[in-house]
Amino acid sequence: MITQNILSIVLALPVLGAAIVFLLPRQAAGAIKATGIAFSLVAFVLSVWLFIAFDAAAPGMQFVERVPWIPSLDVSYHIGIDGISLLLVVLTTFLTPIALLASWDSVKDRLKGFVALMLLLEMGTLGVFLSLDMFLFYVFWEFMLIPMYFIIGIWGGAERVYAAVKFFLYTMAGSLLMLVAIIWLGYYASTVEGGHFTTNLLTLYDIAPSIPFGIQSWMFLAFTLSFAIKVPIFPLHTWLPDAHVQAPTAGSVILAGVLLKMGTYGLVRFSLPLFPAAAIEFLPYVAALAVIGIIYGALVSTVQPDLKKLVAYSSVSHLGFVVLGIMSLTEEGVQGGMLQMISHGLSTGGLFLLVGMIYDRRHTRMIKEYGGIARIVPVYATMFMIVMLSSVGLPGLNGFVGEFLILLGAFKSTFLASRWYAVLGASGVILAAVYLLWSYQRVFFGKAENPENAKLKDLTVREWVVLVPVLVFIVWIGIYPKTFLDKSAVATKQVVQRLEDARRGAPAGMALVPVSNGKQLLP
Repeated sequence: MITQNILSIVLALPVLGAAIVFLLPRQAAGAIKATGIAFSLVAFVLSVWLFIAFDAAAPGMQFVERVPWIPSLDVSYHIGIDGISLLLVVLTTFLTPIALLASWDSVKDRLKGFVALMLLLEMGTLGVFLSLDMFLFYVFWEFMLIPMYFIIGIWGGAERVYAAVKFFLYTMAGSLLMLVAIIWLGYYASTVEGGHFTTNLLTLYDIAPSIPFGIQSWMFLAFTLSFAIKVPIFPLHTWLPDAHVQAPTAGSVILAGVLLKMGTYGLVRFSLPLFPAAAIEFLPYVAALAVIGIIYGALVSTVQPDLKKLVAYSSVSHLGFVVLGIMSLTEEGVQGGMLQMISHGLSTGGLFLLVGMIYDRRHTRMIKEYGGIARIVPVYATMFMIVMLSSVGLPGLNGFVGEFLILLGAFKSTFLASRWYAVLGASGVILAAVYLLWSYQRVFFGKAENPENAKLKDLTVREWVVLVPVLVFIVWIGIYPKTFLDKSAVATKQVVQRLEDARRGAPAGMALVPVSNGKQLLP
C-alpha cells in the first residue's frame, strides 16, 4: 500500500509537518526547527527511494494514483512521475531541508509561521511536478504563490513588501491566461466525437494536437506566457532580482533552486506536447529571447555592486540556457536543459547559501565592503570558489555537462535551423566567467577594505552540514552525469519524437485532426 501511494505520502509529509509545527508552543524554537527539518528529510529519503525504484527504461508515467474529484467534469486527483518530473521532485525535497537548516540561526521572529510556510511551499511545488490533471496542476501552481508571498513579505529585506507584491502580481497575471486556456482545452475535448469535458492531461495529449492551427497558436501563447514569467524569460524578468534580493536566504534558495524550474518544466510538460504545430512555429522566437536573456543577464550581472543581486541576475542568464536547450528540440538539447535545471538549482542555490552566510556575519552584501577575506575565512573562500566554478561551467563540475549538451543541441537543431543560436549562446559561458571570477577576486583577494572583516569567523559545523551535500552533488553530476541523464532519457526522447512526428505529419499552419477512418490535415 505504501508503494502504491508513495507519491501521496511524499506530498502529505510537508503538510503533516506544518500542522505539527503549528501545534507546538511558540517558545519551543528548537522543536519547531527540528520538526520542519525532520519531515522534509523524510520526504527526501522517500524521493531517493523513488529515484532508485524508478524504471528508467519504461515509457510513460509511473507510480500513478488517480481518485475522482469532480466526476461530472472528469477532474480527478491524478498524480504520477516520469523521468522529467522525477529529477525535479528529488531536487525539491533535497533543497528544502538544506534551506531550513541554513535558516537555523538567522530566522528568529515568527519562527512557527516561517517553518510551516516553507513546508507548505514544498508541498505546493511537489504538487506542480506530480500533477497529471490540469485542474489539479493549476491549484498547486496558484497555491505555491501564497507561502512564497508571505516568506518574502514578512521575513525579507527593507523593500520586502514591494518585492512580494510584484512577484505575486507578475505570476498571477500569467496564470489567469493559462486558466482560460485550460478551460478551453476541456471544452474542446467535449466537442471531439465521443468526447467529454476533461482536464486529464494524458487524454488531452491525444486530443489537443488536433486543435486547428490558429486556435492552437493562442493556446500555446497563453501557456507559454505563464511559464515564461515564471522562468523568467527576457523581458519578463524584472520581478526576479527584487524577489531574490529581498527574500531571506531560504526563500532565495527555493526560489532559484526550484520555483523557477516550474516555468521550464511547464514548457516541456505542457506547451510543447499539447500544441506541437504552434510550438514549431514559435520556437525560434522563444529561443531568440532565451539567447538575449543569456547575454543580457550576464552583462547586467557584471555591473552589480550587490553580491546577491549579481547572483540573481545570473539566474536570468542560466535559465536562458535551459530554455534554449528545450527549444532546440533535440535529444541532446532537451536532456541538457533538464540536467541544467538540476545544476542551476545546486549552483545558484549554493551561491545564495554562501552569500547568506557572509551577510549574517557582516550584514552587508556590497562587494566593495569586502576584499582580502580569503586569508581570514579560508574554508569559506574555498567552498565559495567550488560553487562559483560550478556556476561558471568548469569541466568536472555540474554546470559544464548541461551547458555543453544545450549548445550541442542548439548547434545541430533542425528546428532552429541556424547555428547562430549556439554561437551567441556560447558567449554567455565567457561572460559568466567574467562576472563570477571578477566578483570573487574583489571579495576574497586584494587589499582589505574594511577593518570589520578582520572579525569574520569561518564556517561553523552547521554550515558545513549545509554545504557539503550540495558540493557532493555538484561533483557527482560533473564527473558521472549518467546517473541522472539515464532517468530522464526516455521521457525527453518522447517529447522530441512527438514534435518530430508533428513536423513530418503536418506542414506549417496545419494540424492533424482525428477522423473516423484515420487522420486528415486541416488548417
